[in-house]
Amino acid sequence: MSQPADQMELREEDIAKHTPAAVALLAGFDHAPRLGTAREPAPVAERSPGVAPVRRFRSTTPGLVTRSTARPGGVHLIDRVQAADDGLVTPLQATVLQSLKRALAIALALGETFAAHTGLAGLKRENLEGRLPDARRAEFTELLAAEALAVLYTLGNATAFLLAPSATEATVDVGTIDEVLTDNAQLAVHGVLWELDQDIAAFGQGEDSRLVATVLAWAEALMQKVAARAETAPRTGAFSGARFRVEADDLPIAGFSPARKAWGSTLTMAFKKPEEVIGNHIAKYQAMRLAKMLMAYDFDRRLNPFAEIGGFIFTFMGDGAPGTGKTTLIQMMAGMIHGYCGVAGYPFRYQNFSVDQIDSYQGKSGQNAKAFIQNVLDPAVIGFGTIDDIDQIAGKRGDRQSSAGQLEVTAVFMEAFAGANTVVRGNCTFGMFSNYPENVDDALRQRAGARFLVDGPMSREDYIDILSLLLGKNHKIPLGDHDLFAAQAIQRAVAASFESHGRPKEDGLIAVWERVAQEIGPLDTIAKIGRYLKAIQEADKRFTGRAIKNITDAVKVRAVDFEIPDDWMAEPDLFLRKPYDEKASMLRGLMRPITVDMVIQEINRYADSEFRYADKSDEAAIADMVRQMKLGEEAKRRYLEGRG
Repeated sequence: MSQPADQMELREEDIAKHTPAAVALLAGFDHAPRLGTAREPAPVAERSPGVAPVRRFRSTTPGLVTRSTARPGGVHLIDRVQAADDGLVTPLQATVLQSLKRALAIALALGETFAAHTGLAGLKRENLEGRLPDARRAEFTELLAAEALAVLYTLGNATAFLLAPSATEATVDVGTIDEVLTDNAQLAVHGVLWELDQDIAAFGQGEDSRLVATVLAWAEALMQKVAARAETAPRTGAFSGARFRVEADDLPIAGFSPARKAWGSTLTMAFKKPEEVIGNHIAKYQAMRLAKMLMAYDFDRRLNPFAEIGGFIFTFMGDGAPGTGKTTLIQMMAGMIHGYCGVAGYPFRYQNFSVDQIDSYQGKSGQNAKAFIQNVLDPAVIGFGTIDDIDQIAGKRGDRQSSAGQLEVTAVFMEAFAGANTVVRGNCTFGMFSNYPENVDDALRQRAGARFLVDGPMSREDYIDILSLLLGKNHKIPLGDHDLFAAQAIQRAVAASFESHGRPKEDGLIAVWERVAQEIGPLDTIAKIGRYLKAIQEADKRFTGRAIKNITDAVKVRAVDFEIPDDWMAEPDLFLRKPYDEKASMLRGLMRPITVDMVIQEINRYADSEFRYADKSDEAAIADMVRQMKLGEEAKRRYLEGRG
């Protein structure tokens, strides 16, 4: 494989030279923590009575040690990893240890290269010989710290890269890495491996999938901590500005940036093609547009031009009655992104947050939600996160039926989707889906920047199309007088759907619309449209400034509502691999001007959904009260009859 001219090869012989040291580190060393705090180990599962313990295999070859020599105060990662399963070493455990050994050897070789290029190697020799001038001691200390940061980041980066193929959907939140010491590279490695030992003891016991997830989470947390430290550290330019490659592993090392293949996920989802989604024209259209928008993300700049010029959908809400096609929409969108990423060679990560991640232990549900968010936000991948049945997962504040775990999840999602620290890079999107969106907390629901009404097949043509699609081809029933799938022609169907929102549809909003139109006439200026928005707010107090932001974001989506040529997705060199500024220029050239009709249609689409949610919520509350009153009356009648 040819490598770019600005990329240096980290030679295999240099890496192999450090393999014995890597093995020794995994076998055991002593470390007294200075910044980190020892974790409580995970409880060991009790055995059933009469079941003898299974002893781990030890070699009986003469001359080899056949018993553990681990000291209570030492770090012995080989023993720790093998202890995750109380039996023979499993293939995944071996993979974890091999990945750690290889990553350590690569990191140590990188540190040696850094020392040679910066003059640190000469300073080390002078220091050992007692010849280091006092005038260069500050430089020596700074270079030692820079080398430690380079070695630590490479260790985390290589571990995540090498272990990525073994990743599953299991997630673990190990928190932050505290034992990051920068006195020198050796002490730095000791500190983070001590922390890994603690994490495996606390989170990685039991199933191998948890062991892999723990090591991956540790690697990601290590990279984040070291990259943040490096922002203010001196003399790191020799690492941050260099480009290395490990040919045998196809591993690129680009300073404090994660390798692009780091930790994608393997999907076993049954993908759907757009023509297999019947009806749901606007939802399907926007999902198809969003899939292409994600592919404009620039991994070097870590920004998507759509996030800069406007129109990128970071969060959206898909709502509709049961059986209208929400799952099919998810399968279609995930399939499109997966296909585009396959062509471009981008890592794609899909994760779904489900109700089984709500835990009875205090704080655990919030940790699960944070891990889900961080996995999808990872700037080294194209991410798609879904939260199906969010009304069952996220609690509604003030609702006594919401559990503590549900309220934790609500708080995490609200902070992640529109909090003070939210950064929208444009590499991922989150979709919330619900049959009963009126049961979702108002503030969380309003954090959905776009609304996808998933109403399923509606017209006579839709029902004929879906019947023909689901019947398949194992029949000879004539089609009859019908142009199959013509109604699903997306451009024509979407245009009709958008035009239908020129007037509101919900009774409450229709009354507001007619009153405002009678008072001020056609809504053809910003001032008149603003008066319409105020009238909506007077009718529904939940219609706040956040609603206006969501509406204007949706209008901007319409402004970038152009057809990105399929050739751009099929041939990466035409668009995907171009520099960021050239991508942005190409997209700006396709933008459409914002019109009054666009603004009115998006106001009505958003407001209709809010009025629909409010009406359903009120009706549900009234129906529940009526039911309780009837039950009370019936109970009273039976009580009086029994007493008589």
